[in-house]
Amino acid sequence: MEGTMRGICKMAPGEGAAYRTDLPIPQIGEGEVLMKVHASAICGTDLHIYGWNEWAAKRMRNFPIVFGHETAGEIVEIGKSVTGLRVGDRISVETHIPCNHCFQCGHDRRHICENMRIFGVTEPGAFAEYAPVPAECAVRLRDGIPYEVGAMLEAMGAGVHGVEKAEVRDKTVLVSGCGPIGLMVVGACKAHGARRVIACDVLPEKLKLAEAMGADAAVNSAQTDIIQAVQRETGGAGADAAIDITGDGGAIVAGLRALRKGGRMVSVGLPNGEIPVNLTEDIIYREIQYTGVSGRQMFATWDDCMEILETPGFSLEPVMGERYPLEGFEDALAAIRGGAPGKMLLIP
Repeated sequence: MEGTMRGICKMAPGEGAAYRTDLPIPQIGEGEVLMKVHASAICGTDLHIYGWNEWAAKRMRNFPIVFGHETAGEIVEIGKSVTGLRVGDRISVETHIPCNHCFQCGHDRRHICENMRIFGVTEPGAFAEYAPVPAECAVRLRDGIPYEVGAMLEAMGAGVHGVEKAEVRDKTVLVSGCGPIGLMVVGACKAHGARRVIACDVLPEKLKLAEAMGADAAVNSAQTDIIQAVQRETGGAGADAAIDITGDGGAIVAGLRALRKGGRMVSVGLPNGEIPVNLTEDIIYREIQYTGVSGRQMFATWDDCMEILETPGFSLEPVMGERYPLEGFEDALAAIRGGAPGKMLLIP
């Protein structure tokens, strides 16, 4: 496909990004498909890229580049070697682009590939009218899933992967952080059969959304000691599992200490640096199981997400924030920085 398109482009290292109306429509390779973007969601990673923090500076090398990775759209062109996909397919996109040759890829852990490339970070992304997508990363949307929901599945998958690792069925689960991913984790815990979900955050409006997503208790951790709150909610037993979305050191330590002996801690959120933990008292003596998750399992977690969407009573509507046109992306970023609840969506 020839011509130009509109998009949001990281022009060079440093703070900022530019809305452009003259970007060339991507020319796809043999193993890619061209997606007409119908909706994209804004992630914390996109704020890092815009603000140019250390994480972004270590990963981004090719400029100018369209960024954005949480997306859904329609295939309008197919590369020569692509099989199993066709023009007109409705898809979302797995962000991780694996090498398929390293040890991790060879052991069914492609989501933690040793030579990972990242759609919308190291490779061109989806804050535009069209995006080139590696065919192996295209995930067909089930019938009835709107594009706006499809654009949220990548982020939902990271949270659901944490729920899978926590093995929440019949457990009392503490979920720390009620941003979009945390809210989806609350709903996914209930869909996976958690007995009781305790959600915590520092913003009352986010705690209300957590209750809308099915939380049995919503605790303001700026006003209440979370360890004591969990003790009250569990009759002194402690939580069976804790899932941290915040990446905040204090929240992680509190989550560990809110667990019963033999409980399980799962970290989804990314800390900015090292966190001091008393391994002896908080983990070893109490036989706590602690694991992290990175993205989604390819592609079992995607299937899990789409099944959760079909669970009676589950809805992503409370998680959705405002819709913005591409040219309004600065307003969307400002809303996120201002603490507006929900996932902000860009509609080309």
